[in-house]
Amino acid sequence: MGGWWAESVVDAGKLPLLLCLTAFVLTFVLTRSITRMIRAGVGPFRNNVSESGVHIHHAVPGIILLIIGALMALAAEGPPWVEIAALTIGVGMSLILDEFALILHLQDVYWSNEGRISVELIGLTAACMGLLMLGFTPLSDVDFSAGDLTINITLATTLAIHAVFVLICVLKAKYRTALISCFIPFIAWVSAFRLARPKSWWARKRYKPKKMARAVARERKFDGRWDPVWRWAGNLIAGKVSQPDPVTEPDPVSQPDPVSQLDPAESVSRPAAAKPSG
Repeated sequence: MGGWWAESVVDAGKLPLLLCLTAFVLTFVLTRSITRMIRAGVGPFRNNVSESGVHIHHAVPGIILLIIGALMALAAEGPPWVEIAALTIGVGMSLILDEFALILHLQDVYWSNEGRISVELIGLTAACMGLLMLGFTPLSDVDFSAGDLTINITLATTLAIHAVFVLICVLKAKYRTALISCFIPFIAWVSAFRLARPKSWWARKRYKPKKMARAVARERKFDGRWDPVWRWAGNLIAGKVSQPDPVTEPDPVSQPDPVSQLDPAESVSRPAAAKPSG
């Protein structure tokens, strides 16, 4: 056991990554345990509002820890600072991603269905770090040191196209696909051409009513098949949903002008308003 640990983890330089993954998972478990106790009104953290009435979300200390860990990793010259930086980054990442939905929507959707994206990202990030531990490193097979200029240009072009497809998946609100495609090539290449989620930036800005209806129908079919599974897993890991999703207000720019919707005959026959006397 000691020989495997020294050869596969320490000598392979994977100890910081393992510490980061461990801190990431343990922080998520601890954070969700505390927030569930707060919601239930039990435990020492149930009154987590300051005297000024400001609720400090745990993403705030997460950002601070992530910055400290990143700076420490850049300045570290070896152990134990690299390992301490890995632990700090793991804790900070977990605190931030646990409230990713809140940051994304700029609303407190922690206990709503919209908040489930935080749990999904936590799981996907942990899975990706696990893949890194197993040796599945992005761009591991890319070698730009080859002397052939044509090969280098082809590799660079392929990577640029892949990055564009991953970005399209993000804009279409396909976050799981975008993250997984960083490790498993060509998944984003297929997903980028499929319909976007109706509430995504891509759908809201680019889809006309007919295509939007197709996107809604596809989402209902997909979610009808997989939502019960995700909901069961999400409730088991992060607690049951207890708040409704926020209501999205219509964009006033996209709303038709009520004056332009009047019937011409009605507008002509409507008497003019009397001018005030005096």
